[in-house]
Amino acid sequence: MSGRSGAPLGFAEALDLPLSVDLRTAARAFAICPATAYKLIRLDAFPCPVLRVGGRYRIPTAYLLSTLGIEERPVYAVSLEDDLAPSTQPHDTHSRASEVPA
Repeated sequence: MSGRSGAPLGFAEALDLPLSVDLRTAARAFAICPATAYKLIRLDAFPCPVLRVGGRYRIPTAYLLSTLGIEERPVYAVSLEDDLAPSTQPHDTHSRASEVPA
């Protein structure tokens, strides 16, 4: 059994993270196993700042995304045009009185 805690995070999933994440989620983002993440913390070599809250590690999402090279968050993680089919987009079916037919 590998030590991985799941598939690596996708771009849209990374943008939906809360303000801070647990160590397993951060490990998924870096595509490393949690045991390696713990080892990097012990060696003070984890790629971004780590907070110790009680007995748990928390990683601020802003630092995580910055380390991954995601400096700015888009307004929408998924393109709105992909979600709307042409038949569901609103159309103006009424002609305006000021319009002259061509």
